[in-house]
Amino acid sequence: MNHTYLTQEGHDRLKSELDELKTSGRQEVSRSIAEARDKGDLSENAEYAAAKEAQGMLELKINELEKVMATARILNEEDMDTTEVRLLTSVTIRNKKSGKEDTYKLVSESEADLKTKRISASSPIGKGLLGKKPGEYASITTPAGLVEFEVLNIFI
Repeated sequence: MNHTYLTQEGHDRLKSELDELKTSGRQEVSRSIAEARDKGDLSENAEYAAAKEAQGMLELKINELEKVMATARILNEEDMDTTEVRLLTSVTIRNKKSGKEDTYKLVSESEADLKTKRISASSPIGKGLLGKKPGEYASITTPAGLVEFEVLNIFI
C-alpha cells in the first residue's frame, strides 16, 4: 500500500475539505437535483442531467480524498534529516546554466502549489532532487529540455 505523506497542516486542510464536501457539498447537489426534478420531464431536462453529473463529480472527489486520507501519514518536520533532500525538506538549488537560485519545499502531490514554491516530490524536479546532498548536481529533464541544478542548501 502506498502511503501519502503529509504535513499536519496539509492533513488538516484535506480533512476540512472532505468534511465540507460531505456535508454542504452534498446538500447543495441534492437541492439542485430536486429543483431540476420539479421542472418536469427528466428525459429532456438538461438542468437535471447537469445536476446529476455534478453529483457524480462530487462523489468522485469525495472518494479520491477518502483514499488519500486512508493512506495518510503525518510527518513531523522537526524530526526530519536534512543531510539530503527528502520529502518535507526545503532545498535551495542553482540552475547551472543560468545561475538562477530558487528555494522549494518538497511535499506530497496533494500539497503541491507552485505559487508558494511547494513542489511535488513525484514531479520531475522533485524526483531528480530526492536523495541529493549539498554540492551535488541533479540532471533533470524538464519541458525546456535537460537542466542541471546544484543543491546549495537543505533545511526545514
